[in-house]
Amino acid sequence: MTEHTIKRFENELAELKEKILAMGGLVEKAVRRSMKSVLNQDAKRAQKVIERDKAINALEMEIDSMTRSMLALRQPAAGDLRLVLATIKIVTDLERSGDMAEGIAEIMLETEDHPLTNTATVETMADLVVAQTKVALDAFAQMDVTVALKCLEQNKKVRSQFKAIQRETLTYMIEDPRKITAGLLATSIAKNLERIGDHSVNIAEMVIYIVAGKDVRHMSYNKAADLLGGKSREE
Repeated sequence: MTEHTIKRFENELAELKEKILAMGGLVEKAVRRSMKSVLNQDAKRAQKVIERDKAINALEMEIDSMTRSMLALRQPAAGDLRLVLATIKIVTDLERSGDMAEGIAEIMLETEDHPLTNTATVETMADLVVAQTKVALDAFAQMDVTVALKCLEQNKKVRSQFKAIQRETLTYMIEDPRKITAGLLATSIAKNLERIGDHSVNIAEMVIYIVAGKDVRHMSYNKAADLLGGKSREE
């Protein structure tokens, strides 16, 4: 490629990265707002989350178009190719996280007739997932493997909290059958949060692939850290 073409491609890659981060910002806000709607029983806020999912979907389509064009016209190689290929995966994970946030907002509308009884534990899990999402996006923004590994490590806390919510809601439902519907709704919200956490892990794994060229999908945090020369901790 000529110097002019290389410069233009660099600008396109920078724009692509900016759009991914913009989409990630929308997803992070959607998760926060959907949980606020649940905790505050705010139907209007929930409706806004549902309506604003269109903006996330629009960015997904725009980014998809950009990556297809880059692959066809620029024929990137090495690190640039990894970035473009990983972006295709990352944008899918972000879009699905947006769908999960929308799903939480939709569940909130059902809780108006069946108020949740264990909002404290659900709120704790939401805080963990929002923090994990932010770490994944920070890892992408900084192209930092260490930050990406931190996201993988945080997933253990998210899954542990999900199991705690399952146990708690089951106890409530057994003690008072009138709380069965509310318990099922709380579990559904927690499941959506768990999936958002999983998508954050996927994003972090793609950052590791971009930076280090290592595929750590389906690996535990310890194995991924060992592969990358990091110091793992006991699980």
